[in-house]
Amino acid sequence: MNKKYVRLQTDIPGPKSLEILERRKRFVPKGISNNSHAFVKKAQGALVEDVDGNIFIDFAGAIGTINVGHSHPRVVKALQEQAGQFIHTGFNVMMYESYINLAERLCQLAPGNFAKKAAFFNSGAEAVENAVKIARKYTKRQGIISFTRGFHGRTLMTMTMTSKVKPYKFGFGPFAPEVYKAPYPYVYRRPEGMSEQQYIQMIIEQFEQFLLAEVAPETIAAVVMEPVQGEGGFIVPDPAFVKRVKEICTQYGILFVADEIQTGFSRTGKYFAIDHFGVIPDLITISKSMGAGVPISGVIGRAEIMDAADVGEIGGTYAGSPLGCRTALTVLDIIESENLNERAQTLGNRVIEKMKSLSARFDGIGDVRGLGAMCAMEIVKDKQTKTPDKLTVSKIVKAAEERGLLLLSAGLFGNVIRILMPITITDDQLEEGLQILEEAVEAVYQNDPALSAGR
Repeated sequence: MNKKYVRLQTDIPGPKSLEILERRKRFVPKGISNNSHAFVKKAQGALVEDVDGNIFIDFAGAIGTINVGHSHPRVVKALQEQAGQFIHTGFNVMMYESYINLAERLCQLAPGNFAKKAAFFNSGAEAVENAVKIARKYTKRQGIISFTRGFHGRTLMTMTMTSKVKPYKFGFGPFAPEVYKAPYPYVYRRPEGMSEQQYIQMIIEQFEQFLLAEVAPETIAAVVMEPVQGEGGFIVPDPAFVKRVKEICTQYGILFVADEIQTGFSRTGKYFAIDHFGVIPDLITISKSMGAGVPISGVIGRAEIMDAADVGEIGGTYAGSPLGCRTALTVLDIIESENLNERAQTLGNRVIEKMKSLSARFDGIGDVRGLGAMCAMEIVKDKQTKTPDKLTVSKIVKAAEERGLLLLSAGLFGNVIRILMPITITDDQLEEGLQILEEAVEAVYQNDPALSAGR
């Protein structure tokens, strides 16, 4: 393929990256993971240039943080203007209007025809922590329900809520009390011979029984659900399941919290992924692409719930920083003016089309799924056994990087390739990236006789 955007002039990582990597090994703890061993020099739109002059197409998007693209000119301008005025005062010391403007806009965009309020923080995990605090304060209950394969962060509370033990939880206990894991549908791995409808009904019944066998619903403050599981493998639940969970929450006075940290801000083709499911949450947690790379997060919710916390009980030194608020307002402007919700649907359709064509060719691509531009393919030993194949995913990700494409894995078994390209990516960049993805898959499967035979 004649590549227009990718430029590779050294091995990956190149000599300059390798030199910095040695310093990284000396001074940065190994517990901080790195998907690539290259070091970035510049990033613009959907392109990333490393310190050795190699240019990559970005299908990772800083783990879903760059929906409006790297260094969008309007974001850069907003940051420059804000930095020239003031960088930080601490909202709890002297307030600034951008915080109010952002809260107002998000409350207007969030689902639900009722009064809402919004509070801002620094990271996704911090947003979830505060949603839990607010829910407990409002309901005067302690219990929190999250779901199998869910991911909510690495702090004590959010690590407890997260389902995957390694690498997120192993050896870091004891964990926070009163957190319970409920079943979440995974249609691809339903029992053999069971229809999708039968399976969803079974999971609904398991959730209902969970509230009999594991914990009394009257003790639960909130159910926290990712509308599409991110780290869990881009698993999209059936709307019937989401609606039934919400019905049960309403029945027992449990707050329904939509964790939109990875799914929000146009990733699924809507401002909030929960809008696909006909459910109105009581609280919504947001972060990642909200700030286009500038740390900011938030909780949006019913006004009476958000007001449950008294003065000084939520917030933080850098919570809702001026830089973050100005950036988030600019992101909302970009989404609207560049029609990114519609664009995400178009991108997703094209990515799914390519993944399905690959699945038809290779027995190891067991499932293709997604919602909007949140797309993934699950890699297995073969379509019959569906045995997870993490090693092949690692090979594909490496082969893609060697050809100039940045990819991420996901899933409880580490066997899912997920796509989180900037939604501002051009058609030509998308096609070049998809062609490299195809080349990487072909290279891995065709160079390994065991794989190509469909083990």
